[in-house]
Amino acid sequence: MSGFKDTFQRYETKYLLEDFQYRALRERLEGMAQVDDYGKTSILNIYYDTPDFSLIKRSLEKPVYKEKLRLRTYGIPEDDTRAFIEIKKKYKGIVYKRRIGMKYRDAISYLNEGEAAKEQSQISNEIDYFKNYYKGLGPAMAISYDRIAMAGIEDKELRITFDENIRWRVDHLDLKRGNVGNDILKPGQRLMELKIAGAMSVEMAHILDEIGIRQTSFSKYGRGYVDYMYPEGVKPAVNYENNSNGKIILTA
Repeated sequence: MSGFKDTFQRYETKYLLEDFQYRALRERLEGMAQVDDYGKTSILNIYYDTPDFSLIKRSLEKPVYKEKLRLRTYGIPEDDTRAFIEIKKKYKGIVYKRRIGMKYRDAISYLNEGEAAKEQSQISNEIDYFKNYYKGLGPAMAISYDRIAMAGIEDKELRITFDENIRWRVDHLDLKRGNVGNDILKPGQRLMELKIAGAMSVEMAHILDEIGIRQTSFSKYGRGYVDYMYPEGVKPAVNYENNSNGKIILTA
């Protein structure tokens, strides 16, 4: 897909919206942001982790620095569909994302079967280092969702995304299966991400405050992992969102 950047550096804040908040916000955003050229898109991901899920467990503890590796496609892929392999890092609240693109079948061969990347680059070298550093790294969980993305009309750096039908699964880790799995959100809920280069505008802050939209801590992979480790009917020994010290400690 054309028009995709290979590197990003930005602040990303997340908000969990009920349906009435989403509809009110969409009305208020008219004239400020518009849906991008891709419209509504299914985003499919496979997250890579160690056999004991060390990457996501560390991430949920909210360290100063954390990183993830994932394979992503936009829509259900065929073998020749362009896929993206991404390293996503977060340091002191700033998100850094670096990625390379290749055919889906080549990405699977590279990540799952140990073949070399067909095109070498600085980013592919970073991915190689990541794969070698985390021993036993392999496909751990599929995370998929339907997204509407909006871009600022005057503020070209503003990007807002709304995700619904967020699902996870740990079996059949092939993106050709599409957006199937276990639901993370309740019916009608959406996860909004506000992606900006610097500080939020005063206008946007006022809009969110008036509608009662509050920032939250939310990791799709993290939620999927917690649901997987603590299935329905088993009370987890963890308070995911409201730990007194802001951290999440998972205990078996």
